[in-house]
Amino acid sequence: MRLDTLYTAETPEGIALSLRPAGIMARSLAYLIDLAIRLVILVVIATVSNAMGGMGTALLLIGVFALEWLYPVLFELSRGGATPGKRALGLRVVMDSGLPVTPAAALIRNLLRTADFLPALYGAGVTCMLLRQDSKRLGDLAAGTLVVFTDSVSLHGEVPMAEPLAPVRPLSMREQAAIVSWAGRASRLTPERLEELALIAQPVLPAGAPGAGASQRLLGVAQWVLGRRNVDGGHGKGSGNSGGNSGGNSGGNSGGNSGGNGKGHGERA
Repeated sequence: MRLDTLYTAETPEGIALSLRPAGIMARSLAYLIDLAIRLVILVVIATVSNAMGGMGTALLLIGVFALEWLYPVLFELSRGGATPGKRALGLRVVMDSGLPVTPAAALIRNLLRTADFLPALYGAGVTCMLLRQDSKRLGDLAAGTLVVFTDSVSLHGEVPMAEPLAPVRPLSMREQAAIVSWAGRASRLTPERLEELALIAQPVLPAGAPGAGASQRLLGVAQWVLGRRNVDGGHGKGSGNSGGNSGGNSGGNSGGNSGGNGKGHGERA
């Protein structure tokens, strides 16, 4: 049995989002806050309508309709994607893909509150939420929406570890920045999208290990750009030692040969 309620959604751009659906307690508290706000507004409308006679009755009916059906829709379509009650609890309504809710989805999920209310006191909606890990009610299932916590998400993270690889040609500053930015988002991209983006950099990718994909090789280039060149440094050290040994051997052999030749000339003289 899973104890976490993480919901993974993939955007059309191939970005994987980890969303945390709101449970029944948080949504119930948000509903109570919104209910209190609507009751206060309704009392104000009723007080004003009492002094308006017959027109007051029409105003009261319009106010009741607007508070019941338009209040949640208008707030959910706002920039915050949440009613005042949801916003107070740190919640918002999004599509299953993690994108902002659409007008059609907002209308459907709120119109179906009637079905969620059956047989009484939102019995159907509560039962549906308790039986699902994403805590969706009937209106959410029909509209393809999700109520989630609005936790801040970092767009860039640590660059995954990989064997440093030098690019096949020098990289411009813009190319280096693009590669490091891509590597920082590797943990948030799906493997397919990560590989697809890495193939764009195919002209600068080295051969790498046998069977290594484009994304793995580009991660190695990102490590190289960041200055983590342990493998290359080891090769350089080895080359330096080889050069030193070669130079020493060459110098010793040359000196020995020259000394021997001088001694031979002296004896003959």
